[in-house]
Amino acid sequence: MSSVSDGQRLFVGGEWVEPDGGHYPVTDPATEETVGRAPEASPEQARAACAAAREAFGAWSRTRPEERAAVLARAADLIRGRTEPYAELARAETGATTGTARTMQVGVAAARFRRYARVEPAEWAIAPQINEAGPMGRAVVVGALAVRQPVGVVSCITSYNNPWANAAGKVAPALAMGNTVVVKPAPQDPLSVYRMAEALEAAGVPPGVVNVVSGRSVAVGEAVAGSDDVDMVSFTGSTAVGRRIAEVCGRDMKRQLMELGGKGAALVFDDADLGSAVAGIGTTFSFYSGQICTAPTRVLAQRGVYERLVEQLAGYARRLKVGDPREPDTVVGPVISAEHRARVESYVELGRKEGASVVTGGERPPLDRGFHVAPTLLAECTNDMRVAREEIFGPVVVVVPFDDEEEGVALANDSDYGLIDYVWSGDVARAFRVARQLRAGGVGINTVGRSMEAPFGGFKKSGVGRDVGSYALHAYSEVQAIVWPG
Repeated sequence: MSSVSDGQRLFVGGEWVEPDGGHYPVTDPATEETVGRAPEASPEQARAACAAAREAFGAWSRTRPEERAAVLARAADLIRGRTEPYAELARAETGATTGTARTMQVGVAAARFRRYARVEPAEWAIAPQINEAGPMGRAVVVGALAVRQPVGVVSCITSYNNPWANAAGKVAPALAMGNTVVVKPAPQDPLSVYRMAEALEAAGVPPGVVNVVSGRSVAVGEAVAGSDDVDMVSFTGSTAVGRRIAEVCGRDMKRQLMELGGKGAALVFDDADLGSAVAGIGTTFSFYSGQICTAPTRVLAQRGVYERLVEQLAGYARRLKVGDPREPDTVVGPVISAEHRARVESYVELGRKEGASVVTGGERPPLDRGFHVAPTLLAECTNDMRVAREEIFGPVVVVVPFDDEEEGVALANDSDYGLIDYVWSGDVARAFRVARQLRAGGVGINTVGRSMEAPFGGFKKSGVGRDVGSYALHAYSEVQAIVWPG
């Protein structure tokens, strides 16, 4: 059994194991009540999970891709068949609205397992070449084959904003390529990841191929990143933590995939469809209550449209219902914790001190329970303000005016981050021209939508590497060259 009456167990080597450190409460950020009791692993148990993954790697990596795909397909079906209870747990752990938990968390997780159940070629021929410096000075024809091999044991360290989709986006492609994994979920909402492990176990994943260890102690994360049994670390989270993990990876030449912070610039030109721009930018207020690295949190508005855009964004924000995410008409749920709410509120106060104008929001909603933050719009900002430069990770949007295209691009690129930027313009040629000048891993043109097959990752301090679609299969594999005389 995965859990007992007094708390969740760890999943190590195919066994459900009592945690050395006991249990700690997982809090519903909307009700402030306890959702369940999560296990506190010891560093020794974390290292044991890595050792179990190492032991399982050989046999799993040698299975046929079709066999691995079948396991992932069964897992997708199991997750989809349990959407309602899984979504309810995700809602309670994260504070996401019921609709978001059902579709964007559990639904996306099932879709990702289903997508990586599709077998893709792992090798391809390289055109023959003539080697004029062959043996005995004779020219020979050389054939070559490029083969994708699994990296080995992958530590998957996930963020709190989407425990289902984030973990599935790492685990599914890693398993598809023949790797084994150790998942270290965020301490705020790990219970959903254990449900994912249950589904994988029921789908037929062999013992040790998938392991899950959780804990609030930094030492647990350090253990799964630094273990000698680990070949790669895949991390989603803050740039500050990513830097520390990258240092560990660098010392031992571990491969890494880092999806870090963002401060997405949204350039809105004078000829933009303001309705589309407001709806897109407004997702910062509603989607995960702004706790998402891809959010268009830094709006750069051309002066001809600046005042109208600020007015319409403020009106949009004021219309959003903040409250209990279980209610069908709630749009903005709570942020993850009281500590994070205090952090977001401190940034709003900092914006005031820096000279920004709080157009709407800025005050705590009058609700009896829950860690709520009102959708907040800061205008009259400059790009050197901390609220315009640092990731707030909450329902807060800042607006900075600009004059012409050249200045808009310069302001957008004047950032430590470069994950996803956005361009709104009625001139499609200009929108594409601007997009190509932006130093960001992705650019949305007149949309905040994403393609689940397009490469995802950041420039600058927003990360290292690319995943999603086939790019994730590349990220969780090494390329081997096999050469022979033709």
